[in-house]
Amino acid sequence: MKTILITGGAGFIGSHVVRLFVNKYPGYKIVNLDKLTYAGNLANLIDIENKTNYEFVKGDIVDSEFIQNLFEEKKFDGVIHLAAESHVDRSISNPTEFVFTNVIGTVNLLNAAKHIWNNNFTGKKFYHISTDEVYGSLGEEGIFTEKTAYDPHSPYSASKASSDHFVRAYLDTFGLPSVISNCSNNYGSFQFPEKLVPLFINNIKNNKSLPVYGKGENIRDWLWVEDHAVAIDVIFHEGKIGETYNIGGFNEWKNIDLIRAMCRIMDRKLKRIAGESEKLITYVKDRAGHDLRYAIDATKLKNELGWEPSLQFEEGIEKTIDWYLENEKWMNNVTSGDYQKYYKQQYVKR
Repeated sequence: MKTILITGGAGFIGSHVVRLFVNKYPGYKIVNLDKLTYAGNLANLIDIENKTNYEFVKGDIVDSEFIQNLFEEKKFDGVIHLAAESHVDRSISNPTEFVFTNVIGTVNLLNAAKHIWNNNFTGKKFYHISTDEVYGSLGEEGIFTEKTAYDPHSPYSASKASSDHFVRAYLDTFGLPSVISNCSNNYGSFQFPEKLVPLFINNIKNNKSLPVYGKGENIRDWLWVEDHAVAIDVIFHEGKIGETYNIGGFNEWKNIDLIRAMCRIMDRKLKRIAGESEKLITYVKDRAGHDLRYAIDATKLKNELGWEPSLQFEEGIEKTIDWYLENEKWMNNVTSGDYQKYYKQQYVKR
């Protein structure tokens, strides 16, 4: 039985990856390591928490001794590294926290993998999940490829760029078998409501202001989170050591157009007068260092490994809005902070 470590597995993307691997690979032991910060929510994984091939471990990747001991104990065959501070606004408020988690934490994992595998790398893989934000900003033309030079503009993207470089350095210097993917903006179920899509769904539902940076002209490529989880599965099993793969939705939207589309859908689902929710849009001062446009070219992943998005955005956003409207209890627990009690209720008492 292979033992796979998934870091950040109680977070938004991580919980989808954990669920996919636990259900799809009963012959694997999946260890979910998460610090359970504000964005880590074990209630995201209630449906699989009692599976025999699943184990949750609470811990911090910044704690090097803890990480070394965990690798010694579990003898991991592979690592899928998703744990990261990821919210740009938070990185502007507290850059140092992003350096510790995203850079030092990644290096701690690399050191532990290097030590436990001890140059016996057969069948081993360290898979580091990154972001398209490391590439910087595009104008109206162009697209990010795997060969695009790094040009990070926020503390968040700078910390992720640094961690990417360390992963590649450990491959080149020590031969540590690794692969990297850079993904575009994700949306879907179980996303912490500080991010645009769940925040605005919740605000529209509750008739709260919809704060839009600048004029809302910034453009992002949007990827359904379950398609991202499938891509991670494919890359982990079939991706070539030393390669980078871009994961995108082939789906660019201006922020303001996305928000208006969500308003229209919500008006229909909530049986409101058409255009009512758009009145909630409020333009606020633009974010510092706000990149204008991201666009991912996922052609390499499609041509080499056969992955492509399963959903068009119009279908994906409908499914996403339906999920949040149908899971009001989950949203209320998150926005109230009650979700943070789940670990003590379900795990500490065991």
